[in-house]
Amino acid sequence: MNATTELIQQHLIDPEICIRCNTCEATCPVGAITHDSRNYVVNAEICNLCMACVPPCPTGSIDNWRTMPKASAYSVEDQLGWDELPAVLHDPASASSASAPQTSTAQQEATASFVASDPAQAHVFESSSYGSTMPPWSAAHPYVNLHGPKSPITAKVVGNVQVNDAGTDNETHHIVLDFGGMPFPVLEGQSIGVIPPGADAQGKAHHARQYSIASPRNGERAGYNNVSLTVKRVVEDHQGKAVKGVASNFLCDVKIGDEVQVIGPFGSSFLMPNHPNSHIVMICTGTGSAPMRAMTEWRRRLRQSGKFEGGKLLLFFGARTQQELPYFGPLQKLPKDFIDIHFAFSRTPGQPKRYVQDAMRERSADLANLLKDSNTHFYVCGLKSMEEGVVMAMRDIANDAGIGWNQIAPVLKREGRLHLETY
Repeated sequence: MNATTELIQQHLIDPEICIRCNTCEATCPVGAITHDSRNYVVNAEICNLCMACVPPCPTGSIDNWRTMPKASAYSVEDQLGWDELPAVLHDPASASSASAPQTSTAQQEATASFVASDPAQAHVFESSSYGSTMPPWSAAHPYVNLHGPKSPITAKVVGNVQVNDAGTDNETHHIVLDFGGMPFPVLEGQSIGVIPPGADAQGKAHHARQYSIASPRNGERAGYNNVSLTVKRVVEDHQGKAVKGVASNFLCDVKIGDEVQVIGPFGSSFLMPNHPNSHIVMICTGTGSAPMRAMTEWRRRLRQSGKFEGGKLLLFFGARTQQELPYFGPLQKLPKDFIDIHFAFSRTPGQPKRYVQDAMRERSADLANLLKDSNTHFYVCGLKSMEEGVVMAMRDIANDAGIGWNQIAPVLKREGRLHLETY
């Protein structure tokens, strides 16, 4: 078959469903996925159909395929301009296979396992490859995609308060949204999409932005149908260039009684264990504390009710300064026998820089014991830049303790006990 007639299975991302969470780009082991200010797209010249990006996608937008003549494959530039997927081609030569590649579940798992379990084969340390896409065996059943971009649910703002010191950089708000009588069941570790009002520079409606839920499953206020979010006001990008985050500024400025358009919920793997004596190690920075707050609060409520024989809770929480760290005050009030908290501040005047991985290494003996315990689950959430240092610290702690990272890491991944959610 020559180049003009050779058929390929082209991998595409549905722009109507995608919530631009960056999970696919962060997961792709070959760098085939890229994005601009509007769309995430797949480069057909690079994509090798390894399927590694499919299981982590919270919405399923990544799971789209077109049987195409190789010479006519949609370019990156074509895809960046889409508002919706093109129609499926009905050419007789390709119609019979115009769907996802016929890769068995076992083959997909084997491919993902190879990429994840032995990144040394590629002579690089791919920290993202160690994260699991499986929930803990005792996790509650999650509901996902109940409300899509074309049919968002309306929530009412019932709370908005700044949760770090006023006047500091990285202004962060705790926002509570109430769904009234409309069903919106959520679990700790899930996320929602918020659709900001208005239109972008091209006159198109804004797409949804993803935010982790910061409240436990029975509501920010126990027994109420509401959720809370931890939102940092974005005023610059990662390079320090001045920008105004559309959704973050909208949310930080909402008033009590305002309405917010919400889609989701999303997420079926970054979920907490629920069996007795299960341990949770939480490692986060900034607004990555949202799911950790949710898990901690659910455990706290269970403890108060006497309904849960809890295991250990260990939190490593990083920020530039104490003043910028969200929820610092409330964290100080939690009982010491309930949660073991370690802060790491990287920009405290007159002090050396200290990151969460440094705090982890200081507790290497305790973490080594937890790594040996099959009841321990690890959760990492925050900026992408933290991920490698955290996973490398885990690797070194395991190796120094004689556990063997190459032996324990695949087990953590397979059993849904190491979850990475970085952005």
